[in-house]
Order: sequence, then C-alpha cells, then structure tokens
Amino acid sequence: MRAPNMLLIFLVIVLPARPAAGQDRVAGLAERAESQVLAIVGATLVDGTGRPPVEESVVVIRNGLVECADSAVQCAIPAEARLVDARESWVIPGLIDAHVHYSQTGFADGRPDALDLRERFPYDSTVAVNRLDPGRYHRAYLCSGVTGVFDVGGFPWTWGLRDDARRTAEAPHVAAAGPLLSTADHWLNLPGERQFLHIPTDSAVSAAARYVALNRSDGLKVWFLHGESSEDAAGWEGRVTLAGELADRWEVPLLVHATALWQAKVAVRAGADVLVHSVYEGPVDDEFLALAREAGTIYTPTLTVHAGYAQLAARSFDADAYGDALACVDTKTRAKAFLTDSLPGGATPEQIERRRVAGERRSAIMAENLRRVKAAGIPIAMGTDAGNPLTLAGPSVYVEMEAMQAAGMSPMEVLESATRTSAAAMGRLDDLGTLEPGKVGDLVVLSADPTVDIRNVRTVALIVRAGRVLRREDLEWR
Repeated sequence: MRAPNMLLIFLVIVLPARPAAGQDRVAGLAERAESQVLAIVGATLVDGTGRPPVEESVVVIRNGLVECADSAVQCAIPAEARLVDARESWVIPGLIDAHVHYSQTGFADGRPDALDLRERFPYDSTVAVNRLDPGRYHRAYLCSGVTGVFDVGGFPWTWGLRDDARRTAEAPHVAAAGPLLSTADHWLNLPGERQFLHIPTDSAVSAAARYVALNRSDGLKVWFLHGESSEDAAGWEGRVTLAGELADRWEVPLLVHATALWQAKVAVRAGADVLVHSVYEGPVDDEFLALAREAGTIYTPTLTVHAGYAQLAARSFDADAYGDALACVDTKTRAKAFLTDSLPGGATPEQIERRRVAGERRSAIMAENLRRVKAAGIPIAMGTDAGNPLTLAGPSVYVEMEAMQAAGMSPMEVLESATRTSAAAMGRLDDLGTLEPGKVGDLVVLSADPTVDIRNVRTVALIVRAGRVLRREDLEWR
C-alpha cells in the first residue's frame, strides 16, 4: 500500500536533493554532515512510551536527534525546519528486530544443515557474499521500517557491521553478539572462521567468553541445546551457569537460546538478560514466570521462524505471507526464495501432514506461553530470527508482529515490543526505541492506524533514519 499521493507530492517539493555518495558519512552516532532541522507535522504520534496516541502532533529532529515529539501546543515548529506534511498519517518509532542473523541468507544455502545445496551454492562463497555485501539486508530492513537490528549470532565479521552502521544513514543501527557459545559441536563453520564455539568443558566456556568479551560484543550468546534428560545434564547446567558468571564479570549481556522449560529456567537462574526464543517444548509454569519476572529477563517469542523450515521441507514458499512487502527484498534473495518450489526431493504428503500437525501444536504452545508471559508482566521483544530459511531480512517483521497480535497481544503492546522493548534487548534503550527528546531521530510514517490493527504497519510511506528522510518506494527493488 502507498501513502496518500498528497504526502508524496509534498515531499518531492520540500525535501532536499539526495547528497552525493559519501557526503553524509560521519563518525558518531547521530550527527549529520548537513546540519538540518526536520519537522514532521500533523500526524497521529505513537511514540513507543506507552502513552496514548497524540493527534495533530509535531516531531522536530535537529542534527539527527529528536528535539520534541508531542502535540502542536507543546512543540513549536522552528522557522528553519524543513516541513513534512503528515496529516492523515501515523508516526511510530523505527521498528527494531531483536533477533537477526547477517551470516545467513533467508534461504537453504545459508543453512545447509537444513537442506544441503552446497554443490549448487558453495557455503564458503555464500558466507563471503554476505560479508562483502550486507547492504542488501540493510536496505531490506530500512525499506520495511526497521531502523535497528540485533544480530544475535554469527561469524566474527558481524561485529564490524556496527561501525559500518554508525557511518551511514543507509543502514539500521546494528548490535552484534558475534560467535555463539554452543553446547553442540556444530559443523557449520569455515576453515578460518567459526560462528559456533563448542563449550564441552569449563575451560572452553572461559576461553570462548573471554574471546567474545574482548571483541566488545553486545552479547554473550549461548546456544543451549541439551535437555534435562541428557547424559551430562548437570554438566551443561554448570557450564551455562559459568557463562552467566563470566558475562556478568565482563559486563556483557547474557543471551540464551533455550526452548525447553528446563533450559529456560537454567538460563534465567544464570542471569539471562534475553531469551531469544519462546519456550515451546512445553508450557511454562509459575516458577519460570516468577524467576523471569524477578530477573527482568526479556522474552523474545520468534513465533514464525519454524514456518520457513516447514515451507522448505514441503518445497513451497509462502510468498503471500509477505505480500507487497516482498519488494523490499533484493532480487537475488527473492529469486532464491522462489526457487524453493522447484528444488528436487522434499517431504512426502504424509510427512508434510505430520509436520503441519506438529507445527500447529508447537504454535499453540508458543501462543499460550506468550499470553502467560505477558500476563506475568515479563518484558517481550519482537524478533524474527531472520536469515533462517524463508524468514527474509526486513519484511519478516510484519509476519512476526501479526503472529504476536494473533496470539493475544494488542496492537499497542506489539508496537511497544517492536520498539521500546526491542531497543532494551539490544542494549540501546538510552538512545533508541521511543520518540523522546535526546534520542536518535528514527521513525516511520504510516498511512493507516497501527493501533487498530498491527497489519497497518505494512503501510510504510517514509522512513526517517537519524533525521534523514527515505522514501519507501526508493528503497524497494524492482
């Protein structure tokens, strides 16, 4: 969907020409090479703080930072401001995806453990392209209204994405956890690079945690796969607990992949700041809810990532889930997604049916657990696990947010999860996630009301990144 033509025509008239390449690259979080004042006028403002929407609002951004975001009575329009007439529109903070993977592609070539296509798409080449050309993912996120992402596990080069993002308005803000501490000796590495650091002993935990911390990581991520009935359950509990102690010592947030209740309790007791997935192997209980609430652990549901694996197995890409937003995905990634339907092999009809039933059961558990987590007052962040097969960087946020609403969250609750709480998950609540004075001027202009139905977040017309206005149509791939 497009914003009203009036809005787009007005912008063509009043916005400055796009700077020449490199002109707007600066060192620093939000300063702009062109000191400017931007005023977005007349929209209904949903600022991410939880307060009611403000009609006939004014948002003033000076030198990339929010100067005022409130009613026209509270916010004067500076005489020197460049005006954006946003009447009959809605303004929200830039969305933040709190669970992404730049090391993966959104197709099977980035996860050959799911479907091995290495003869056709060599894995080392696939990863090299991701490292050399992250801009296609940056653009997909911005096009989708996402101005911040948390890469919660990947090759060491993902740490460098943070500095790249600070130098340009043509990328979302990036936080990165780097290589994961894995309880399984996963083979998905490269000869000279590892994204999984196996931790079979306490000494391995210590060495891996030190390596991650010394690289100024934004998180110490533990991929906790062993269950309560495993042969060395006590040992794995001890090693995850040690990882938490080391994260605390090194002052690095602890992130844990824990999908079983036992794992999640171990993680929370170890000091997990963020659980990057739902508990979906069974219902949560009162003990877990009390532990997580007391610890202030952020819960990231990632409700929809499993659907991509099911589509891959069935050789049937569900493009309809993305709709028009698929235009935000670059043409090569899009072509690979559509290639899914013509891949050889695939599950039998009986296997597809069993997978569908199992998926529905898992989804029901995740939805009920999300309702219980919400009722318990535990903070909830929005994350997609983008990069996994057929969970595409950028517009997958719409699919995830709609699933959160379907699970019982109100549109306002979903918006707060996708802005303020996701900013907290990536350690950036001090400058991102809400439209308040002093924070970075990241926002999205929508042409329909997101507080009525979260699906209206799809109606992106404009994206403002640190005060720079980007048109959705200019970011789409043709």
